[in-house]
Order: sequence, then structure tokens, then C-alpha cells
Amino acid sequence: MYRFNLPDMSCGHCVAAITEALKEADALAGVQIDLATKTAQVDSTLPRDRLAAALAEAGYPPAPDAGAA
Repeated sequence: MYRFNLPDMSCGHCVAAITEALKEADALAGVQIDLATKTAQVDSTLPRDRLAAALAEAGYPPAPDAGAA
């Protein structure tokens, strides 16, 4: 499981866009998003950098200090 800090996430629309981007990268991924802490936990078999790239492409680049959960 990966944990991403997403400082640009600020509303429900952001949550939907982030979820969609992660599901496009890996349709089977388990995605849990906490808007209050601006974090996403992703259970996926894809490499972390691929998921981070999908987030960045959607306009929500993860903070550099994000780590594995």
C-alpha cells in the first residue's frame, strides 16, 4: 500500500478527479482518500512512480515526502 500527500487537494471535485486518475492507472486499485489530511492511500500492484505520475498528470502531484503506508 502506498500513501501520497496531496497538498493541492482541496474539495470533493479534487477527490473525484484523484480517484478517477488512480482508477485509470489501475482499475483494480483500492483507493482511500482523506480530504481533511490531504492524503490518499492506494493498494495497487503498480509501481509507486507510475501512480505518482498518474496523479501529477491529473494536476495533483504528490508532495516529495510521501511514503509507503
